[in-house]
Amino acid sequence: MNSARCKSLTRLDGKTVIVTGASAGIGKEAARDLARRGARIILACRNLKKAQRVAEEITTDTWNHNVVVRELDVSDLESVRKFAEEILATEEHLDILINNAGMAGNPKREVTHDGLELTMATNHYGHFLLTNLLLKLLRKSAPSRIVVVSSVMHKFCNKLDPEDLNFEKKHYSFFSSYNQSKLCNVLFTLELADRLQGAGVTANSLHPGAVATDISARGGHILYFLQNIGLKLIGKDCKLGAQTIIHLAVSEDVENVSGKYFVDCKEAECSKLGTHRGMAKKLWLASELDVKLEPEDVHKFY
Repeated sequence: MNSARCKSLTRLDGKTVIVTGASAGIGKEAARDLARRGARIILACRNLKKAQRVAEEITTDTWNHNVVVRELDVSDLESVRKFAEEILATEEHLDILINNAGMAGNPKREVTHDGLELTMATNHYGHFLLTNLLLKLLRKSAPSRIVVVSSVMHKFCNKLDPEDLNFEKKHYSFFSSYNQSKLCNVLFTLELADRLQGAGVTANSLHPGAVATDISARGGHILYFLQNIGLKLIGKDCKLGAQTIIHLAVSEDVENVSGKYFVDCKEAECSKLGTHRGMAKKLWLASELDVKLEPEDVHKFY
């Protein structure tokens, strides 16, 4: 397959990187590449046993013995807070945050114990809270980067109601929940970049391409099963799918680029709604309320 590859040879010795959902798929391959560049890699994962096996595999493959595992379930706000507290207590700096963990839309609407729709909690709310809790450390570590994995599927969400992000009023479907969560990734990144202007911290989102990963296989619906078969036949493998993540994490070409959307290691057009700054601000405020961001949690942008 003729897909773009990250061409940067940048080393990351002395740098610290967090990759959420790094126990499989493109997150695992991004972590492997960044470990090969010498970074301290923190695999932020829900399944600790699986993640530890991946950490050992990456260490063996790259000879980097600074690959560690930390527990994080992005769908659980308490887990997000606990993870962030540990990072702030143990890490002196954070140079790259890769918000990669995600899930396909659930066949049926499911609500977390925080009262959030599960797909939105996993794909948007958890990373929104995590990023906010780590912003002070990211600013302290500037120049630093935030990379948010979205999807081209955000273009199929042509309406967003910040007062009904959890499908309490509107009709729920597994496609609508996934597409909406991916639009929220783009809008969150847009507003984050605006708030971080002049701080030395960049934030960009991306579509990794059509990749055969566990996310579609675990979707729990026959259409996801068929999609996964198709992706295995014609889609990118995980190594290729990770290239745009890696590009945004290390490339000199995007050193001062922020608030943009990338496909195949190049800046690309997202949907018209994905560039709506007014909607991005409304989403941010609604998300603050939904994750119960406390005043002491909110990093002061200035």
